[in-house]
Amino acid sequence: MTSEEIRKSFLEYFEKNGHKVMKSFPLIPSDPQLLFTVAGMVPFKPIFWGKVEPTYTRIATCQKCIRTNDIENVGRTARHQTFFEMLGNFSFGDYFKEGAIKYAWEFLTKVLKLPEEKLWVSVYKDDEEAYNIWKDIIGVPENKILKMGKEDNWWGPVGPTGPCGPSSEIYFDTGMVELCPNPDNCTPYDDCGRYVEIWNLVFTEYYQDEKGNLEPLPRKNIDTGAGLERVVAAVQGVYQNFETDLFMPIINKIESVFNVKFKENEKTDVSIKVIADHSRAVTFLVSEGILPSNEGRGYVLRRILRRALRHGALLGKKEPFINKIIDAVFEKYGDIYPEIIEKKDFIKKIVETEEKRFLETLDKGTEKLINYMKNTENKIIDGEFAFELYDTYGFPLDITKEIAEENGFGIDEEGFNKQMELQKKRAREAAGEKEYAKMNPAYKFVGDEIKTTDFTGYEKIEDEGEILYIIKEEEIIDSAGEGEEVVVITNKTPFYAEKGGQIGDTGIIKGAGFEFEVKDTKIINNEVIGHFGVVKSGTIKRSEKAELIINKERRQNIKRNHTATHLLHKALREVLGTHVKQAGSLVTDEKLRFDFSHYEAMKPEEIKAVEKLVNEKILENIKVITEIKSLDEAKSENAMALFEEKYGDKVRVVKISDFSSELCGGTHVSSTGEIGLFKITTETAVSAGVRRIEAITGMKSLEYLNDLEDKINVISEHLEAAQEIVVPRILGLLEKIREQEKEIKRLQEKMTSQSIDAFNVKEFEDTKIYMKVFEKVDNDVLRNVTDIAVNKVGSGIIILFNKNGEKVNFVVKVTKDIVGKYHAGNIARKIAKELGGGGGGRPDFAQAGGKNAVKINEVMNNIQNYIK
Repeated sequence: MTSEEIRKSFLEYFEKNGHKVMKSFPLIPSDPQLLFTVAGMVPFKPIFWGKVEPTYTRIATCQKCIRTNDIENVGRTARHQTFFEMLGNFSFGDYFKEGAIKYAWEFLTKVLKLPEEKLWVSVYKDDEEAYNIWKDIIGVPENKILKMGKEDNWWGPVGPTGPCGPSSEIYFDTGMVELCPNPDNCTPYDDCGRYVEIWNLVFTEYYQDEKGNLEPLPRKNIDTGAGLERVVAAVQGVYQNFETDLFMPIINKIESVFNVKFKENEKTDVSIKVIADHSRAVTFLVSEGILPSNEGRGYVLRRILRRALRHGALLGKKEPFINKIIDAVFEKYGDIYPEIIEKKDFIKKIVETEEKRFLETLDKGTEKLINYMKNTENKIIDGEFAFELYDTYGFPLDITKEIAEENGFGIDEEGFNKQMELQKKRAREAAGEKEYAKMNPAYKFVGDEIKTTDFTGYEKIEDEGEILYIIKEEEIIDSAGEGEEVVVITNKTPFYAEKGGQIGDTGIIKGAGFEFEVKDTKIINNEVIGHFGVVKSGTIKRSEKAELIINKERRQNIKRNHTATHLLHKALREVLGTHVKQAGSLVTDEKLRFDFSHYEAMKPEEIKAVEKLVNEKILENIKVITEIKSLDEAKSENAMALFEEKYGDKVRVVKISDFSSELCGGTHVSSTGEIGLFKITTETAVSAGVRRIEAITGMKSLEYLNDLEDKINVISEHLEAAQEIVVPRILGLLEKIREQEKEIKRLQEKMTSQSIDAFNVKEFEDTKIYMKVFEKVDNDVLRNVTDIAVNKVGSGIIILFNKNGEKVNFVVKVTKDIVGKYHAGNIARKIAKELGGGGGGRPDFAQAGGKNAVKINEVMNNIQNYIK
């Protein structure tokens, strides 16, 4: 049977047995605890936990999965993979142990026709029920039913508490007796590699509490998982997953691209298997909009990609190749997972871009690491050095470890992690991050005491409330007088607290005998809103009634920019593609900033298309509707949600007709026409795979246009040209300047060449050193004059200095006949150090510079010291 037939027969078998067959869920789970879907049960965790009632009590899937906890073993073993498919059947309060065991056995022996004598099973040592089912109902001989402990046959809970239960595993005997130390008495318990676990049946029947006690669950569930790659290997009679038809088309492509043969050389095979596995993972990860980056899922993708590239380099490839290998992945998996075909061009573009970026530094980093190991006696790579490779050359720790292990070295991972944490700390400090609840005990007390503030700002811009707490620095005080900076907490407020990218409101809080200016509004702890500001007059006291009035004009500007952000997000997906996802945002009264996933700079025509689409929706004056829905209901309607955001059971969905629908807690205009002109002001890079747009709306757009018009008027006036001919006039002037610059260079070259007769000549070990000092000469001229000087002197070292105020730059040329004896780059570095600068270059030519031009004569007088 082919892998396609096995996958199909599994789903058809369980469908015939009353299961609802569902398509594979995404690799990005809705579970915030997980980066990826790591098993078939992940999408059903809420059901296992009893938080959601199942729509279907029997389900079967073939689930795409990613695991990278053993990435260093991929390629070195027969069965480690990063991407794999998990066949699974699930029962939620329906059939239990007997049903799960019967289904698994029947499918393996009757449908796949695996010989019964090749199958073994294991059960949890105290699970007599499962043991007896296997022995008495299925008829497995007692000597082939192994009783194992918790480390092998007990699953869960995830964390200290939660659902858990015993498991039963099915093993396949590969017949590889050469792996067994004692073939006649070998069992799966020996873990020699002969027996392969192909199916795991988990019986979720208990709940573990905080003390470790087990309570029977009112509804017992079944969670099973069979790795497709392992099942296919068993059916197709091969030992390695890589020899199945799931991998061989990809491996054949690798053989063709690299001109190598699989299963001829053990070392080469490791690289072939790494590239084959990682090519699959990369294809599926990018198809879900994950882009290479230095954190989260993007970093996992980058690690996988770069590990594959490093193994490509071991096979002799110094140029991009993965974007060719993945053609075989598209061909093998395109019919099963059409989403990879839909995004084929996008996937190839992302992969090639990342390949080029890393290959530029791969050789340098590898060379640096090899040199380090040559000069290290203790066989341990220092953590700081490993971090330098990561920070400077983009080497994930995995690659450094792999190269180190190949050369018999260990690695100081603790030192590496320490450096990583220091870098993160520096980044946090540079960004001025403040975690208020952690920093301030008063915030923590108030937040824990009242839990939440009633926010009325969706409907009101003014409200009345009671002053509950006043906080000054780290203390709760009863009152504050004029000029004191404090934080005021009320029972309710129309002031929006900074969240979801939208800045906090400003305004005033006033009551009998006081006025308090609110300069910022933030969540201080839990859902408690703090008004940060200063007492402008009088004395503010706890328990007093107060009017809370936000800055209406500022709020309106924020609302314009926030709604425009939603329009922009959708427009970017329309123009650039559905891979675009929000990666961050900032909404202020002055502008909006929107970070999004995209692999290259936007073209001018793309920016214009996005602006046009957003402004069209503004001119349609579409009503902006806000609805409160359950999270599941919102997601079922395809409302855009940020994975990183934490959502409750009820969410706000902001809809702009059928154009845009997003989960959002911010404030918005009531119709798009209120936004006014939308104008993109900048489009820049934030990091690899993330771009940033800044834009303006409302009156800011008018100010922007007026400013542009003023500048054009000034230019027009100085050029003495009408506005309509300003551009051609400037282009003409630029062309004229370029011609004049060429002429200046030509004249400089002529004058400088004529002056090289007056060389300052020194001699060192029969080698003549020719030196000359020039002033304010173009660098290109200096280089060209060096070549002229070589023709003039024939043999020697030529050093030409160029003064420009206090600074100096210079070139060093060593003629061909003495290059083996002298190195221009080394000479340049020594001189540059003396002149307070740096530089270097090739053995025959180098250039450098410095800040201490006053030392030129001293260098020339002692030039022999630098030539040594």
